[in-house]
Amino acid sequence: MISAVNSLGIFGCNAYLVRIEVDVSGGLPGISIVGLPDQAIRESRDRIKPAIKNSGLPFPYRRITVNLAPAEIRKEGPSFDLAVAVALVATSGIPSLTAETLAGCYILGELSLQGEVRRVRGVLPMAVFARENRIKKIILPRENAPEAAIIEGLEVYPVSTLSEAVSFLQGELEIAPFRLKPGALFEARAEYPSDFSEVRGQEFAKRALEVAVAGGHNIVFVGPPGAGKTMLAKRVPSILPFLTLDEMIETSKVYSLAGLLPEEGLIRNRPFRSPHHTVSDIALIGGGSIPKPGEVSLAHNGVLFLDELPEFDRSVLEVLRQPLEEGLVHISRAKGSVSFPASFILIAAMNPCPCGNLGNPRKSCRCPASQIAKYRSKLSGPLLDRIDLHVEVPPVPFSDLSDNRPAGESSQIIRNRIQSVRQVQAERYCDSTSPLAGEARWGGGRTNASLTGRQIKEHCLLTPEADNLLKAAMERFSLSARSYDKLKKVGRTIADLDKSEKIEVEHISEAIQYRALDRKVWV
Repeated sequence: MISAVNSLGIFGCNAYLVRIEVDVSGGLPGISIVGLPDQAIRESRDRIKPAIKNSGLPFPYRRITVNLAPAEIRKEGPSFDLAVAVALVATSGIPSLTAETLAGCYILGELSLQGEVRRVRGVLPMAVFARENRIKKIILPRENAPEAAIIEGLEVYPVSTLSEAVSFLQGELEIAPFRLKPGALFEARAEYPSDFSEVRGQEFAKRALEVAVAGGHNIVFVGPPGAGKTMLAKRVPSILPFLTLDEMIETSKVYSLAGLLPEEGLIRNRPFRSPHHTVSDIALIGGGSIPKPGEVSLAHNGVLFLDELPEFDRSVLEVLRQPLEEGLVHISRAKGSVSFPASFILIAAMNPCPCGNLGNPRKSCRCPASQIAKYRSKLSGPLLDRIDLHVEVPPVPFSDLSDNRPAGESSQIIRNRIQSVRQVQAERYCDSTSPLAGEARWGGGRTNASLTGRQIKEHCLLTPEADNLLKAAMERFSLSARSYDKLKKVGRTIADLDKSEKIEVEHISEAIQYRALDRKVWV
């Protein structure tokens, strides 16, 4: 006897339909699974049999063949357990489990030996795919229901056990479709424990961070230990613009694929990822035999913070070039190619030399010139070219630390300014007649940092005085063509903060100050 059940699989960042066919025939009892299953699926034979028996359901003690179609795509993970078990139960001749009944639902979930249905990863991308392909009904683990219910137009039926799923399909048990409460998607935004009003001194660095976040620019801090580089970076989440609903879903899809989605089923705050400098290139960029998202994709729509930048392996840092340039990660394997989103702000921190005291007015540097050169060689010119702002962070004077007066503006005030500037950029670059239309990106629309050459000419208009200053800086510091574009884009952001239509000379002047590694002011 043959029965068939529909399910969904994941390859890379995309879902696809999986048809699970079960054939029960004569011969020695046993289960054979075909269709390029991975080890987790092959082991499902030892989970499904006791799960069916312990649920009080009939199990066919005959020769069983399970086919996962399409056969040319490699399947992975335990998410097919529930669908295979339902198909096996259907071969026992239960009248109410007809082919028409099973064809109307898509089933997924992992099974325990007792027949409990456990949470699986990748449900949100599956739900998005289901809506796009007009799939209406999905039976899935109760713990996965919130993330699937985010997608409108789906009937999400949560189950806790195999017997619940079978009773529901037989019509013996009524399960109401899972619904989210109105407004639940925007509840529970994080209250950040740290605030920019707590930072004393470093006004130049705080201003640079505001410019970076407002325009989506990458930034690197250079300064001695204890100057406040890490402290400033860790307060960036408190000034990031709020996520839009589309951005929440985009970000949550990546976390669902990685199995890191919280119980509520949605990422409501912009990610802040800070991998250790011992991270491998695969862990940072993503990959594996069946590609998984890495740290750069987990930082999508948020911030990737790399502390002690030169301590990372050079080969690890070089893989950042593509995501910094394109906002995507393309991973190619023999079994296929996948792309993961990776549009983030890079914030990096580094010392000027191995001991950290080069240029420090209070302490002398004892590092040999060869050691300093080796330390800096970890950072290639092309990588530094992709970082828009290079900011020197000097030691904080004692007078600033001991001052009892309020330190400065709160994170909320800074965030409000950034939100206004982001809105200006969204309206400027998302006009329906613009060539940028439909290319939504970080922050609800394209940011100044992601403009292409043609849009730079259109939107980054300089006054004659500003153009002359930029020309002089290019000649004096021997800047590259990419640095030229970076200066214009940063100048555009500063002009937006100043509510100026054109980029004035003071805007370009400030942008030039944010190229410390080009000007070598820290040597």
